[in-house]
Amino acid sequence: MKIQFFGAAGEVTGSRHLVQASLGGHSRRFMIDYGMFQGGHEASLKNLEALPFSPKEISFVVLTHAHIDHSGLLPRLCAQGFSGPIYCTTATFELLKILLPDSAHLQFADVERAERKRKAGKWHGDMPVALYSREEVEMTLGQFEVIDYGQVVKPWDGVQLEFRNAGHILGSAIAILDIQETDSPVKRCVFSGDIGMKGRVLMPDPAMIDEADVLVIESTYGDRLHRSLQETEAELVEVISSTMRGHGNVVIPAFAVGRTQEVLFLLIDLVRKDLLPHLSIWVDSPMATAATHLTHHFFSQLDEQSQKTFEWFKNNPEAVSLRFIADVEESKSLNKMKGGAIIISASGMCDAGRIVHHLANNLPHSQNAIIITGFQAYGSLGRRLVDKVPKVRLFGEEVLVKASIHTIGGLSAHADKAGLLDWLRGFKKSPQTVFVVHGEPNAANAFAMSIQNELGWKHVEIPERLRTYDC
Repeated sequence: MKIQFFGAAGEVTGSRHLVQASLGGHSRRFMIDYGMFQGGHEASLKNLEALPFSPKEISFVVLTHAHIDHSGLLPRLCAQGFSGPIYCTTATFELLKILLPDSAHLQFADVERAERKRKAGKWHGDMPVALYSREEVEMTLGQFEVIDYGQVVKPWDGVQLEFRNAGHILGSAIAILDIQETDSPVKRCVFSGDIGMKGRVLMPDPAMIDEADVLVIESTYGDRLHRSLQETEAELVEVISSTMRGHGNVVIPAFAVGRTQEVLFLLIDLVRKDLLPHLSIWVDSPMATAATHLTHHFFSQLDEQSQKTFEWFKNNPEAVSLRFIADVEESKSLNKMKGGAIIISASGMCDAGRIVHHLANNLPHSQNAIIITGFQAYGSLGRRLVDKVPKVRLFGEEVLVKASIHTIGGLSAHADKAGLLDWLRGFKKSPQTVFVVHGEPNAANAFAMSIQNELGWKHVEIPERLRTYDC
């Protein structure tokens, strides 16, 4: 059996892992995730790369969760000839009905905007390319097969698949694949997807796995520890309280799926505990609005504390003024607000969508605060803000960064180093091979060393992109 890493190797985005195995006397290929690279021009070029074989040769795809860096190139794969089934959880499929059409829409909007600027002589550099259309998204959605956590299915002769809850976002899964190659014993391959933190808001703790021959594990925060939930809450209270006293706005770029709902929960819970006063919150993202409604639909999959907090808000709706923005005109009207507003908007890395407009209007004013709540990929606008650049270019113009920038890492949906090591301790013995992926070089290297030094596991690899490994 061989594994080739087409993405999320030495970086965080673009998760795509190819497994090649001898099944029924024939060599078969299948993919774990098929995500989009994010973060600047180099990512765009990698998204356009062709596979070194025909997509028609892929037997099936296993999708761990809905985030675009894991799912975002599936429509392109299908448009290029892949016609097999795509396996995911029910909640993941429902989220993809929101995420993938929105992804296609944003791509075409970027192309149209660039074409208008080029005609006006205001565009410089390469033109953006739409990776797929809405019609290709609809075709792709017809290829999904949903399975429940704990259900065992056979995607192909010699392969069994089971999902366990990864505790990362709604529907997120750890993929367990038992593979029996021709004339060989069964080999268990575990793909962690993205692992959530224990004891965090909304999601339950990640399921523990006790056995694997081959393990592919994420390392997004493999070199650091998150602040505790109590410290995170205290930091949020301080930033929001001081900004409101100064008559400023708080702008929170947030991933529409997962992060927006976590931020809403925390803000409502802080009001419930009398740690914050009445708040006026605007959620300006159609996708986040749809995802929030979907979260309510899967209410039983949330952790117990989150269910209690949302029930309290249901009974005390006047405690927080919460409004979901629907159309573009409503969104534009938020730019007239000079203070007192909390605006949550996508995209989470600030590279597209309505958040860019809110940043353009709020960054130049020192009374405002920008709260960064999630990982910002190298090359993204969010990363530049985290790195404290004095100005950024938005819509072709230089914008001074006078608003205060606050990075609150404790809200991450990813486990930190301690959380990942704790999850690994659930294995009864060391896997034969461990591949550390989905981390920038410093994080991946530090985490690989932690696995070797703290767990005593010897066969730990940091795979190179496009390289094939025997397992």
